[in-house]
Amino acid sequence: MKAAQSRQKAHADKRHRSLEFSVRNKVFLKLSPMKGVVCTGKRNKLNPRYIGPFEILDKIGPVAYYLVLPPELERIYNVFHVSQLRKYKPDLNHIIPYQPLQVREDI
Repeated sequence: MKAAQSRQKAHADKRHRSLEFSVRNKVFLKLSPMKGVVCTGKRNKLNPRYIGPFEILDKIGPVAYYLVLPPELERIYNVFHVSQLRKYKPDLNHIIPYQPLQVREDI
């Protein structure tokens, strides 16, 4: 029993990565169907896994963070475990330029 336990612990320790964010960093938030957070009307495998970026307002303990959420997500409690967050790396490819739609009237 001890040998199996130590083998499992060694495997878990190899894959463990400690995450720590600082205040004013931006992070993505993992969508959780249990909390009822869905971007679109349907839940399927092609929906985005993370939404955001959101700013960290405060650190609560070693593994909990207080985020600034938009008004659309006001029904969700805004304290999240570090496992629900992913670091946001600023990239200009994330910005999609807006181009006005051209609608044909003869259709």
